[in-house]
Amino acid sequence: MASFEARTSAQPGRSVVALVGECDLAVREELTSALLEAVASAPVVEVDLDALQFLDSTGVHALVTALHAAQRDGTSLYVTNAHGPVAHVLDITGVGALLQAPNPAPNQAPNHGA
Repeated sequence: MASFEARTSAQPGRSVVALVGECDLAVREELTSALLEAVASAPVVEVDLDALQFLDSTGVHALVTALHAAQRDGTSLYVTNAHGPVAHVLDITGVGALLQAPNPAPNQAPNHGA
């Protein structure tokens, strides 16, 4: 059985939801719940995909559900650190473009790893 974990941490003005392992139908409720709770609790939600190894259509659906909730609530939601098969799934579905991280201001350095 594959493992999955959604780790949420609060930071000033935002929540970071780090997804770990494999995201499929078996973890749909856990993922959706974690994302919607983050959207309800902070004005900015970053979904860190660095440790996510697999993402199927149910994971994509959960991300889109959270995006719709964020848009309805005036919250910003985006993904970071997608790579490999996870980035490929996001790209071919078009969801990667919808959840693209905002660009930093020209005089502001990107916030890597914080």
